[in-house]
Amino acid sequence: MQYLFICLILLLAGFVQADTIRLAVASNFSEPIKVIATQYEKYSGHRLILVFGSTGKHYAQIINGAPFDVFLAADIRRPKLLEQQGIAIDGSRFTYARGQLVLWSLTADYVDAAGDVLANGEYQRLAIANPKLAPYGKAAQQVLQSKGLWKVLQPRLVRGESIGQAYQFVRSGNAELGLIAYSQIKQPGHTNTGSYWLIPQALYQPIDQQAVLLKDNAVARNFMSYLRTQQVKKIIKQFGYDIL
Repeated sequence: MQYLFICLILLLAGFVQADTIRLAVASNFSEPIKVIATQYEKYSGHRLILVFGSTGKHYAQIINGAPFDVFLAADIRRPKLLEQQGIAIDGSRFTYARGQLVLWSLTADYVDAAGDVLANGEYQRLAIANPKLAPYGKAAQQVLQSKGLWKVLQPRLVRGESIGQAYQFVRSGNAELGLIAYSQIKQPGHTNTGSYWLIPQALYQPIDQQAVLLKDNAVARNFMSYLRTQQVKKIIKQFGYDIL
């Protein structure tokens, strides 16, 4: 039944003249959306332009007139605000994934199973995303506050504009540790190097990620429907997200 539903969506897409739509995508979702977009383009004939960045930066661009058709945020607040402001299409908003946070190091066996290295480790730099711009940065702040470390670790924190930049700080060796998205190290077909602690959800508020339609055109609506199919949900789960 689900297969027939997907076929129907893609068949309907075929009746629409091939077109290009622009997606503003939260940085944490960069790898899964590449897989999803490739499949959608292959079967629909439409083209997706993917623009990655922090949710806060995308929100600022959208309210200032940036020409996006769909917004895949890393929170609920910004899509809801856009809907309330009359910028997003009313009723189009839905949660497509729930993100998970990890403490990650490139060094094997460095991060312990309880994350005690945060308080006891002799590291110089801990990378996080900017809490004011990135929901994963806000979650990182909540974790550190939950463990009583937020003020203590201020001298060691390096902040990326997005969770993508926080990841690169660790990947490049400029930070020994990073509080990043689980999806950045859990990718199908790839063996992850280093060590990590999958942080308990009790230490931070749920990272519910919502999509919202910004332009009421047939291709954008069709893609939003495709995003809700079981086929796409399976891809999203493979990258370490929960599906509500």
